[in-house]
Amino acid sequence: MSKFVLPEPVVRIEDVRELARDLLVIPNRRVPLVPNIGVVGGAHSVLVVETGMGPRNAEAVLAFAAEYAAGRRLYLTTTHFHPEHAFGAQVFAGKATFLVNRAQAEDLAAKGAAYLEMFRGLGEPVARQLEGVEIASPDVVYDDAYDLDLGGRVVRLRAAGRAHSRGDQVITVPDAGVMFTGDLVEAGQFAIFPWFPPYDTDVSGIRWISVMRRLADASPQVVVPGHGDVGGPQLLADVRDYLELLRDETWARRDSAVSEQTIVEEVRALMIERHPEWAGPEWIDKGVGCLCAEHPV
Repeated sequence: MSKFVLPEPVVRIEDVRELARDLLVIPNRRVPLVPNIGVVGGAHSVLVVETGMGPRNAEAVLAFAAEYAAGRRLYLTTTHFHPEHAFGAQVFAGKATFLVNRAQAEDLAAKGAAYLEMFRGLGEPVARQLEGVEIASPDVVYDDAYDLDLGGRVVRLRAAGRAHSRGDQVITVPDAGVMFTGDLVEAGQFAIFPWFPPYDTDVSGIRWISVMRRLADASPQVVVPGHGDVGGPQLLADVRDYLELLRDETWARRDSAVSEQTIVEEVRALMIERHPEWAGPEWIDKGVGCLCAEHPV
């Protein structure tokens, strides 16, 4: 997947940002394969959002969360099953209640082992963080919606439906106006399309656009993306607008019967011209491939 050596994907507990009362984010510092990690507190419980990649990162996250919780009960959730978001959950076993939506739990069980092997192939720094990974099973699984009472603060967990993955989950803290999106949203980066035919084709550009429209309509005050800097609701609009343009430009060329390679080259050039400051241009090609295979619903 990568033509260069990725840096060590290490979660560092530094520059922790307080977004609201009793609500923190451990920033990813724009390090590849390190997610933004949330810690959301209430009177009697604390929810951790994302584990980081592998047991060692998760141990650092758990130690920070446990100290911060100061005796409050711990919960863990993840936005989707991909390794940097969920492949440290084993560390939380017996110390936190792990809860996710059903589609994500099924993704983890069905695809976890294959993604572990694929990510190990990204280079020694990544493989080191994946040493000793065991795919964890959630303690609580819900279908579409779950309201978690932390004590004086209710956190809304919602299955997004198939988009970046089949099991995306969005976590909202209504009293603080904060939304954790996982990889439905990246800041300063082209949308990540895990389009790997024939092995994994669950990503859907069409459904992703529908999800982004719903999230944008919710108008949160603060958006915590999967990767990149925390921002405001404009992040949601930026991703929605990019995906819509990617779809329109791809389909216009597909309907003109040009080759997929030509579509990729032309659309990639257009998107980079539109967003020259964004990282991850290789994901444009994957997005084009995905949308070439999709049709209006």
